[in-house]
Amino acid sequence: MAATVSSGITSSAFSRSVISSDPKVSQIGSLKLLDHVIVTPMSLNLSGKRSSIKPLNAEPKRNDSMVPLAATMVAEVAQEVVETEDFAELAKKLENASPLEIMDKALEKFGNDIAIAFSGAEDVALIEYAHLIGRPYRVFSLDTGRLNPETYRFFDAVEKHYGIRIEYMFPDSVEVQGLVRSKGLFSFYEDGHQECCRVRKVRPLRRALKGLRAWITGQRKDQSPGTRSEIPVVQVDPVFEGLDGGAGSLVKWNPVANVEGNDVWSFLRTMDVPVNTLHAAGYVSIGCEPCTRAVLPGQHEREGRWWWEDAKAKECGLHKGNIKENAKGNNVNGESKPVVEDIFKSENIVALSRKGIENLMKLENRKEPWIVVLYAPWCPFCQAMEASYDELADKLAGSGVKVAKFRADGDQKEFAKQELQLGSFPTILVFPKNSSGAIKYPSEKRDVDSLTSFLNLVR
Repeated sequence: MAATVSSGITSSAFSRSVISSDPKVSQIGSLKLLDHVIVTPMSLNLSGKRSSIKPLNAEPKRNDSMVPLAATMVAEVAQEVVETEDFAELAKKLENASPLEIMDKALEKFGNDIAIAFSGAEDVALIEYAHLIGRPYRVFSLDTGRLNPETYRFFDAVEKHYGIRIEYMFPDSVEVQGLVRSKGLFSFYEDGHQECCRVRKVRPLRRALKGLRAWITGQRKDQSPGTRSEIPVVQVDPVFEGLDGGAGSLVKWNPVANVEGNDVWSFLRTMDVPVNTLHAAGYVSIGCEPCTRAVLPGQHEREGRWWWEDAKAKECGLHKGNIKENAKGNNVNGESKPVVEDIFKSENIVALSRKGIENLMKLENRKEPWIVVLYAPWCPFCQAMEASYDELADKLAGSGVKVAKFRADGDQKEFAKQELQLGSFPTILVFPKNSSGAIKYPSEKRDVDSLTSFLNLVR
């Protein structure tokens, strides 16, 4: 029986095609039609059975002897039967499924054409899920050349624990050399991390994904509420291309999208799997060594990444398609302001208007000191300190210290930068008694005790 099986992924569906023709050997003049089966290397294995593991960058093998020349080959017109799958609909069906169930579905559908993206942090949970399922799986990771020594040792521990080989992807040496020679080793502190991440992470990832039809990530909605809150458990990747090329040729699975970070860690401790030793030192979100640090009490986990940049910039580009850049809401001076609920709601917090804070700045002999937070309600780092700031306001009620807030995003942002020392959100200022100038709180320790101690020193 002559048959050809092929497959492809469109922008909204997964297609499986089956083409059949006459099983008999026909003869036209001196030409013969072949009567054997051809299975292209582009076909997807939907049965769950695996072939041997192939590298991420492997080119599909092709047997030229199986492809007759057009001039000497006569083929019959075949009918194509297409079965499609809507991944948006599948995401709805799996919305309440467990990570284990989602992982099983992903590995079942894509077999050897899917791989787990491992960053060297708590996403080791993905490998544990795959291991528990019992299906063969692949793991790849991006070695940027700037990772912590602890992360490299963690990679080795994971390989030994699971008996696997991680498929490492490296940046192009010529691109890295050009970047470092022209701008230095730490240019990202001066002009932002995007260029370095593009060279060391995004482009190597793009090469890796070109050898796959699907990939599995450890993205969670609670990792960055301002940018990742709408991650589906499965989707057609809106940014990267897969093996077949073109838009819609890659499927992205996010099995832990709906799981909270604390639950991930409970799972890791229960299963007693290896973890990166940096976590014990206060690191939560782990990336390259120069751009990662431990977080403090009251800080969101993403504050440990690119801490010198604004909250909206704390993405490296690997998950660009899941970033909420244009949330519904007002747009003021080109800056999108998502419609979100206001924060810092204690009745002991004074909400200052633009006129109010301008008057506060002009006072040279204040009757009482003020502490003011410059914030944006959509900022996850402002949200992370809300409880401690509300507690501080309640603690200081009646003490002679005024606790206030000033919303400094949108059309107030430039004013706040020029007049109020705003660098990134949140910024905390203290206006001492009998002093005209404001003192910027220099620490990122935003717990009640730290803020109170600073107030006592400068009030």
